[in-house]
Amino acid sequence: MGYRYSLAFLTVAELAPPEAVRVAAEAGFDFVGLRLLPAGADGPYPIMTDKALLEETRRAVRETGVGVADVEIIRITPDFRPEETVAFLERGAELGARNILTAGYDPDMSRMTDSYGAFCELAHQHGMTADLEFMPWTDIPDVAAAAAQVRAVDHPAAGVLVDALHVQRSATTFEEIAALDPAWIHYAQLCDAPARYDPSPEALIATARGNRLMPGDGDFDFTSLLAALPKDIVLSVEVAQPHRAGETPALQRAIEAMEKTRAVISRARGEACS
Repeated sequence: MGYRYSLAFLTVAELAPPEAVRVAAEAGFDFVGLRLLPAGADGPYPIMTDKALLEETRRAVRETGVGVADVEIIRITPDFRPEETVAFLERGAELGARNILTAGYDPDMSRMTDSYGAFCELAHQHGMTADLEFMPWTDIPDVAAAAAQVRAVDHPAAGVLVDALHVQRSATTFEEIAALDPAWIHYAQLCDAPARYDPSPEALIATARGNRLMPGDGDFDFTSLLAALPKDIVLSVEVAQPHRAGETPALQRAIEAMEKTRAVISRARGEACS
């Protein structure tokens, strides 16, 4: 089995969940990612409470065959209470989600491990994995920090989420990614960005949430990343470009994302074989 592809939430963030599922299907994706809880000042997301919207989304999944790859976002903070995530987990399970995007915002690594481990167990009980995404402005800033947490909790639901943008903009090497246990990597996120960038946390966040480039439109080394990742995972195409939402329809952007992703993968395979 080769790669399968998911249309990430941020790529078509203006769409309601049922529309996102149908756009993903039309653009040729196998899966879609949905946000249920806010990442910051965004949200709220009605699918957490609106039963009619949930059923409409599930109907779109059945009719298109597009599955829900991941749901967002669990933020592990100093006051994190795993039991308070049950409603989120139940909704994710109702949608048939496989993975949960999880972020670490607790500077106390021992407490972080306890919280993450407890959440992994709850996620496992609901049939999902808890994939810890390293982001340079968080308390899990690079792949080494994420791997240390996954190793410490030693749970089958634990995983490391590799995002191409954060690989480029953190103290992370392709060799470190290649050294990860393949069982820890359930999916990865693809986008592109310029090699030169402002390293301030504010600028990093602004790019991640609103100014990514389509794969192949920047300077990222996809050949090295894909060589370091397992060959049968889901690749989630996460290209946050809200400035284009008013001028380029979501379907057109989704088709562009799929075409450009396939192009960089084809190019990477050619380079690897040359």
